[in-house]
Amino acid sequence: MMRGSVSYISFTFLVLSASAQTHFNQQLKQKLDSMQALDQKYRIPLALSSNGKDDSLAAAYGIKKEELTNYLWKLQNENDSLNILRIEEIIETYGYPGSTLVGTPTNEAAFYIIQHSKVIDKYLPTIENAAERKELDFQLYAMMLDRSLMFKNKEQIYGTQLSGVSVKNAATAQWETIMFIWPISDPLTVNERRKKAGFTQTVEEYASEGGIDYRVFTLKQVLQMRQEVMRAYEHK
Repeated sequence: MMRGSVSYISFTFLVLSASAQTHFNQQLKQKLDSMQALDQKYRIPLALSSNGKDDSLAAAYGIKKEELTNYLWKLQNENDSLNILRIEEIIETYGYPGSTLVGTPTNEAAFYIIQHSKVIDKYLPTIENAAERKELDFQLYAMMLDRSLMFKNKEQIYGTQLSGVSVKNAATAQWETIMFIWPISDPLTVNERRKKAGFTQTVEEYASEGGIDYRVFTLKQVLQMRQEVMRAYEHK
């Protein structure tokens, strides 16, 4: 009798869990909206600081300008650490909180929090599944796949990830950061893949929007540039 009761309880839990994922959850939506705000809270001023707003931002936060970037990232990293713990609990309870459960654009909140975490590979299959079930735009899965590949020093597929490397200007002897699209697997056909994935911009247009002159780099070239920077710093 006890064994049958346990089975019945387990079955009931599964039914309720599945049901919870097919009905809009206003309370969860509000929680995710708040978490999304935390995800962007200091990323927005960080972006502004890189566009010449660092003096006014430093004054607003009451710190020295040269301390601004590290200060903002410290605060944002604290938010990110808290957010990912909450997202893991949510996914364990509901599965991916997609459009059916929390509507749009709140269905993107968990994606961005994971995208800004160190557990991308753990949840990449979950993001893929959500995209396949139309609970999340496929472009977002493509972005996370590209980031996962980039972090592993592999070629990306859709050309969504940017990177940068410091180089020494021969004329000024000053170090400068060159931004570029991370190396792409089969770059000649990347725009076909982007279109199929739902992207409306070509990789060239995407780079231009980010203020980058699109140039095809091989993985070997990028890794070599990084090694040169490391050697230069070692001999400073």
